[in-house]
Order: sequence, then structure tokens, then C-alpha cells
Amino acid sequence: MHLVACSESPLEQEVDFLVLGIHSEEGVAGPMLEVDHELGGALRRLWENGDFSGKSMEAQLLALPGLMKARFLLLVGLGPKDERSDERVMKVAAMAAKKMGDQGGRKAAFYFGSGNVAAGICGAFIGGHGQDLCRTESSLHPLAELRWHGGSDEDCQQGRDLGESVNLTRRLVNLPPNHIYPESVAREMQQLADEVGLGIEIWDEDRLVEENCQALLAVARGSVRKPRLVILNYKGGAEDQAPVALVGKGVTFDSGGYSLKPSDGMKDMKCDMAGAATVIGAMRAIALRKPQVNVIGLVGLVENLVSGDAYKLGDVLKSRNGKTIEILNTDAEGRVVLADVLDVAVERGADRIVDLATLTGACLVALGMDVAGIMTNHADWCQSIQNAAAQTGEQVWELPMFPEFGEQVQSKVADIKNVGNGRWGGAITAAKFLEEFVRETPWVHIDIAGPAYLDSEKAWIDAGGSGAFVRTLVQLVENCASEAKA
Repeated sequence: MHLVACSESPLEQEVDFLVLGIHSEEGVAGPMLEVDHELGGALRRLWENGDFSGKSMEAQLLALPGLMKARFLLLVGLGPKDERSDERVMKVAAMAAKKMGDQGGRKAAFYFGSGNVAAGICGAFIGGHGQDLCRTESSLHPLAELRWHGGSDEDCQQGRDLGESVNLTRRLVNLPPNHIYPESVAREMQQLADEVGLGIEIWDEDRLVEENCQALLAVARGSVRKPRLVILNYKGGAEDQAPVALVGKGVTFDSGGYSLKPSDGMKDMKCDMAGAATVIGAMRAIALRKPQVNVIGLVGLVENLVSGDAYKLGDVLKSRNGKTIEILNTDAEGRVVLADVLDVAVERGADRIVDLATLTGACLVALGMDVAGIMTNHADWCQSIQNAAAQTGEQVWELPMFPEFGEQVQSKVADIKNVGNGRWGGAITAAKFLEEFVRETPWVHIDIAGPAYLDSEKAWIDAGGSGAFVRTLVQLVENCASEAKA
């Protein structure tokens, strides 16, 4: 997409679409006045007749007469001005781009007033990309050219970097499992590291054996696709500064193993690597934005399939940190993979860890499809993540980590077991399992099972991978950099 900041009058824009963002209490104002005058008061009549009110996510498409350079006018509602935010502007811009995306090659000029420019541009990138990556003819197309009125070149670049990074995460989640598997994700990460200047380590099966990652290796045994553990390294702070660790679950396909999922529960399990994809997208944006802090991104990549060598119910595994794990459900595999990856993060000297995983259906039951559950061993670090999520508009809710939940993952035949006692509190017992592998390091677990993958499209985004929490992770790291400076 060709992207430029512009200062011209809307009457001078020779584009396919002129997009005017209108606040609900302003009426015909700002750039809308110029267009209304050119149209002989048509927009004012639209407003006065109640055909367009400027409420959030409202849209009205009008064909323009030949006396204007633009072909169409798209009015979009930004809602009340005092509720304007990055999240609101991002979603409205995404909705506009999605509405214009039924054909390729289109040019658009956006007039959204002052502020939130990078967020709006990020949204315009998100709205024009969909899940139809394997169709011969796409049904959703990105804009060929985007002009944003009132933005700086820096705003444009920041918006592009973030939008493309969110779309990278979405693409990785949306690609089918015969395209995305541990080795192919590792290759994608190598290419990304080369492009944006990240350090990278790729641990193959031999290295995983050397590193005693027996829990991760056990989950991977059922597949002919060999596992990988990949570490991305961003050095923005002092050489001796402890890094922030971002950890992602990367189960590139999850059949459930011997605890086999039914077909309806398995068909979308390409999305079970969304935690890893989120870390990858965030690390790309971090490398491009260059905050002054050190960050490592770690992802454990496996397929969980069934074969004569697949791990079984009743198996006892020895994890990298020495704790033994009794397997009572092979479909509770993500936490087993993360056990070893979290231990690597601790060993690498991370002073704060956040992991992301499509971990439990229980979190969907508790919080629905749009809210991620967060669980922690450290109140201040958890508050930092809540603050970052609030800044981006992504929704999280803290679940309690009472000791009684930890008692449920104690095993009679090993140190711990990989499920709790029955269905109740399953998101929390999963987190209590993970807590066993972070030692005393401040840590937050984000269960993104709901928001990471959309079963149906929304006004502003196609169905499939959503790229949820890429923006929150980037904001979190930038906040950490600001705190380090202070």
C-alpha cells in the first residue's frame, strides 16, 4: 500500500473514496463544510433529516457528481468527541477500509480530524486484509493508496508498522496447517529477523534434546513434523539490562492427541498457535519502533497429533526445570509445551514475563469471545499489562490465583498433573500449572482463547485470526522503556 500524509483540501483529492469521519455532536463541520458547499447543502440536509448522525461505526456511502475529483464519499461516525480514542479511531478506519475492499486497486483519502493518526492508519491496514489467503480470487482487498489528512510522516510510519505487524499475526493464524507447521514458522521467523534486524536462535530437535525440553518434545512425538523452539532477541536497552520476555504457545495444529477432539472442535485448530503468532507480530513492531528496552520473544512450536509414538494418558514427563508432570489429558498440551519455554525465559535472565496462549475453553465460558483472562503471581506487573491493554482498548479481566487452585494440579504420582480436578476453574488451574515454571519471576499469563480467533466477521475486521494483543504487547514494551528512562 502506498501511504502518504496529506494537507490538501478534500476537494482536491483525486481518489476513488473520500472518507470523512464525523463526531456525533459536531454536525456538518470541518472538511465536511467544504464538501457540503460543493454539493449544494446535501450533507446538511442528510444530517438534519436524521439520515446520518455520526454515531460510532455508522456509515453512509454517496456517489459524487463529476464536479468533484473524488468518485465516492464515505461518511463514517466517530461517536462523541470526548470518547475519541485510539481504539475508536482504529476500528472506524478499519471499517471504512473493509467497506472499500470489495475491489482491488482503490485509492482513498481519510479526514478524521486531529489526533490518533497512527491508530487510524493501523486500522486501515487491518480492515483491508482477510482470511481468504488460499482463494483464487480474494473477496477483500487492501487499499492501493492511502492518504491521511493531518498526519506526519512519523505518524504514517508508526501506523504502517503496527498495522502490518497485526496483519502478520493474522496471516500466520489464518494459513492452513499444511502451510504452517513448526519448521515453516521457524523459517518465517528467520526471514523476519533478517528483515528487521532481530537476533534469532532456532532450536531443532537435537538442540531440544540437549536442552532437556522433554515436556515439549513429548507433545511433539505424535507428529512427523519436528518441533522447534525459537528465540527472537531485541536489544534496545543497556547491555546489562534484564530483558522483558514475551512467550507464546505455538501448537500449529491440535487434534487433542489421544484425548481426541470432535470434528467441530478440531476444524479451527490451526488457530492454536495464535499465542506464538502474537509474539511474532509484536516482536516485528518492537524492532521497527525501537524502544529503549531489551526484549526476548520465545515460542514453542509443535503439532499435537495421534500416532503409535504419541504421548499418552498416564505418562509422566520430566520438564526442563526438573519437575515431573503426570499427563491426564493429552488435549491439555499447550501448558506442557509452555512449561519448558517458560523455563528458558527464566534461564535467559528475564526480569518480567508475559505469556499468551489459546489455552482453555474454560476462559471462553467465563469471559466470552472478546475478553482475555489474565492471571499473575505479581500484582504490579499485572497492573502494567492492564494499563497497556486499556491504552489500546483491548479487553482483559483478571482471574484469581488463590492457593486452592494450585492444590488441584498436585499429583499423587508426580510433582504436578496437567489438569485440575474436573471442569471447574479450568482457566485458573491451567495458570497455576504454568506458575510452577516461572520460579519467582514476575509473570502474567494471558488466555486469548476468545479474542484471538473470530468465528464470524465484524464490521471492522474479517473472520479468522484477529491479531488481538499485538498492540497491547507493543504498548507494554514502550511503557517499560518509558519507565526505564524515568
